[in-house]
Amino acid sequence: MALSFESDIRPLFTEDDVMCMSSFGFDMSSYEDVRENADVIFERLEDKSMPPGEPWSDDNIALFRDWTEEGMPA
Repeated sequence: MALSFESDIRPLFTEDDVMCMSSFGFDMSSYEDVRENADVIFERLEDKSMPPGEPWSDDNIALFRDWTEEGMPA
């Protein structure tokens, strides 16, 4: 199954996540911004320092990793 930002990754970021992370310079609703910062985002997801609310499950972190490994399709 091919992953995409719009259907698989973007829905993982809540509106609260998007609003909070914008103050750190990340626009989690923007494909371009998430793609450009994917390495940093992944590191922060893995160490559970992001997103600011409830940390992602290991399954969601793996989904993000898989998306990056698939070339980060839109």
